[in-house]
Amino acid sequence: MNTPAPRSSHSRARRFSARLANALAGLIALAPLFCHAQAEAGAETFSLRPAAHSANATRSMILDATRAGDRLVAVGERGVVLLSDDGGKQWRQAASVPVAATLTGVSFADARQGWAVGHWGVVLHTSDGGENWSRQRLDTGEDRPLFSVHFLDASHGIAVGLWSLMLETRDGGQRWEEVALPAPPGESQADANLMRIFGGPKGVLYVAGERGTLLRSADGGQSWDYRPTGYRGSFWSGLALDDGSVLLAGLRGNVYRSGDEGAHWSKVEGTPFSSITDLVLAGGKVVAVGLDGVTLESSDQGRSFHASQREDRLSLTAAVATASGKVAVFSRGGVLPLQ
Repeated sequence: MNTPAPRSSHSRARRFSARLANALAGLIALAPLFCHAQAEAGAETFSLRPAAHSANATRSMILDATRAGDRLVAVGERGVVLLSDDGGKQWRQAASVPVAATLTGVSFADARQGWAVGHWGVVLHTSDGGENWSRQRLDTGEDRPLFSVHFLDASHGIAVGLWSLMLETRDGGQRWEEVALPAPPGESQADANLMRIFGGPKGVLYVAGERGTLLRSADGGQSWDYRPTGYRGSFWSGLALDDGSVLLAGLRGNVYRSGDEGAHWSKVEGTPFSSITDLVLAGGKVVAVGLDGVTLESSDQGRSFHASQREDRLSLTAAVATASGKVAVFSRGGVLPLQ
């Protein structure tokens, strides 16, 4: 595999902190704090400690959310997993989570089978819709986080993370194997942080990352190629629509759109300067949330957006569409009231 030269764990931690802090402009830059806190307390001791139950769990920073059937599942700092069975009106903490590491991504193959990933390369699995979780993977040798996970079905899943880390399973997570990604055109090695993996029509997969990176697979992850986007900043989120359109969004409010499955790209003009953390499709509209309390809505499949902003400018970290077509939104301060 094309990998960067070995570094000491301290060197890796410093480089990770610097790159992530710059890339995420002060919001998910909080993540390195968890890394260092874990390192100081002893990586293995911290990571193996179960997530604590708290009366203030809904005020935890949430970094990703998804649907498990009609249930909503959200994950975030210190192993917090939140569940809602009424479309996001009320939330409760999962019964058991075996690690206190920060969780950054979650995916469900159906209403019961789900996976969450996060710091220390942890992968968690649930078979009861998120009530109880078990650990499938953990690497306490170094904190090489996984940022996102996507399952095509209950057997086949892919997770992505720091420095072009890609892991794949074809047996529901019993075994996770590292994927050797090709180097981008003109570069000697694959060494970009991969921030979000998402699926599109006909089983096409996409991975968005820093330095304008977009990886595409048309064969279920067996092979990957790079699609030039014309952008050199960080993409934090992506969304594929049924008509073949693809949207990428991230640093400083940049949104890029392709109408042909990533072959050609154009920048969407008129979006605010605030960085975008998540993109979802809800009620026929594309909705984006971001830093400074910014929300974007598009009724024309991402060709243009209307922006609004919270008065308190609370940074928004994730969003998920409910079964009714509403959008549940999360922030660095936890769950927000359903609008």
